[in-house]
Amino acid sequence: MEVTQQCVVALTWTLKDTLGEELDVLDEPVEFLVGGDDLFKRIEEALQGHGVGTTLDLHLEPEEAFGDYDESLIFLEKRELFPEEIEEGMSFESTAMPKGTNPVPPDLLYTVTEIYPEHVVLDGNHPLAGIAIRLHLKIEAVREATEEEIGRGTAGTGFFRTEPMAPGNETLH
Repeated sequence: MEVTQQCVVALTWTLKDTLGEELDVLDEPVEFLVGGDDLFKRIEEALQGHGVGTTLDLHLEPEEAFGDYDESLIFLEKRELFPEEIEEGMSFESTAMPKGTNPVPPDLLYTVTEIYPEHVVLDGNHPLAGIAIRLHLKIEAVREATEEEIGRGTAGTGFFRTEPMAPGNETLH
């Protein structure tokens, strides 16, 4: 079976920045819904028509991947609004920000990037925002998507979501 819209593809890959630094490796196949919310459009386009065993090397510019770095998503908040045990790398959903913080754009995770005695710096950008990436991937399996997967728009294992890397969780998926 070849990759088409509304199918599930199992991939392995190595993700690097343009300098060759390894950012992430999927050694074991992970399933993604093509035509849903699991993969970037550019990756889905490259997969079309290919079958099991195919390897592809892709270069994605920031706007095709995690987006450009947006300085308007950096917020300086009063330290006293946050728990005492707050650490750099911790993240907060926009709907769970401590009471008294400035309004932030919804549907993002905000990562604590710096802590000062009086202030905390929060960043709503994805850790790879503004970075062009190189992706070497292999198609390990292809199958038809179930009605449930199509209805949800995901195979349930989507990689390309905003999930900041917290200490002890250095993977991106």
